[in-house]
Amino acid sequence: MTKKKEIKTDLSTEEKIKEAARKVFTQKGYAATRTRDIAEEAGINLALLNYYFRSKEKLFELVIMEKMHLLLGKIAPILMDEETSIEQKVEQVAAHYIDTLLANPDIPLFVLGEIKNNPDKFANLISTKTKIVDSAFFRQLGERRPDVNPLHFIFNMLGLIVFPFIGKPLLQLITGVSSEEVIVIMNERKKLTKIWFKAMLEAE
Repeated sequence: MTKKKEIKTDLSTEEKIKEAARKVFTQKGYAATRTRDIAEEAGINLALLNYYFRSKEKLFELVIMEKMHLLLGKIAPILMDEETSIEQKVEQVAAHYIDTLLANPDIPLFVLGEIKNNPDKFANLISTKTKIVDSAFFRQLGERRPDVNPLHFIFNMLGLIVFPFIGKPLLQLITGVSSEEVIVIMNERKKLTKIWFKAMLEAE
C-alpha cells in the first residue's frame, strides 16, 4: 500500500512541475525563465525540482516538444496522403489547427518567440525526416499550378489559419468582438479556408 501511495505522489509531483514549466515558459520564454521560477509556481523547493528534472533545458525541451506535437503531430499524415485532394487536405489542416489553437491559444506566440530568440535550438528540437517539400500536398500544388511556387500557397494557408490567433488580442481591441464571437468566427474559418484556398488556386 505504501509503495503504491509513493508512486502516486511521485507522478503527481512530476506532473505539477511540468504544468508549472508550461505556464512559466509560455509567460516568460526560455531565456527569462529560472528553474527557481518553475519551482515556486509548482509550490515545491528547488532541490525537489532538480531531483525530477536536472536542468531548465530538459524541461524546456519537454514543453516545446509537447506544443509542437500538438501543432504538427497530425499534419504530416494529412500532407503525405496520396488519396486526398488539395482541397480535402486544406480542410483537414484548417480543422486540426483551428481546434488545436482554440484549445491552446498560447501556442503561436510562444513558438514564434522561441524561433526568434533561439532559431538554432528550435530547429534542432523540431527536426524531422518528413519535409513539406517531399509531401504529396507540395507535389499536387506544383501539378495544379506549375506557374506558381507551391510555397506561396503554403504560406497563404498558414496565414489564413494561424495569423488570426496571433492577432486576436489586437483584433478584439479594435473591433470589440467578444471571446465567444471569436470562437464562432474561428470555427467558420474551417470551411471558409478551403473556399478561399480554392479561389487562390484558380486565380489568374
